[in-house]
Amino acid sequence: MSNDLEELTKLNKDYVDSVQNCDVKRFDEILAQDFYCTNPDKSLVDRAAFLKQTAIPVKIKGLKAEDVKIRILGDFAIIHAKTSYTNADGEPAHGRYTDCWARQNGKWLAVSAHVAR
Repeated sequence: MSNDLEELTKLNKDYVDSVQNCDVKRFDEILAQDFYCTNPDKSLVDRAAFLKQTAIPVKIKGLKAEDVKIRILGDFAIIHAKTSYTNADGEPAHGRYTDCWARQNGKWLAVSAHVAR
């Protein structure tokens, strides 16, 4: 399980960094084909729409995850965390997210995300 924890810790960092850097390529590598995301505006998007919205430059800066909790349940994992960042107006802001990961064909892939700001 320690290898899974290390891998999921790295994948979580990659996920957060990919949001900040609009890294569609990395998301394409770590998202399951049936991935869905609930956005802060309460919209639900599938993988294709998520990749499309990821390509749009973000207006936030300094996005980082804090108080990360990784729960491994066999071939399924849930990651809960707080976020901090600077919004487009230069003000500090915070949010939360929950990401679900599943081991598919021996590889951890994000299957679901829920973001709140």
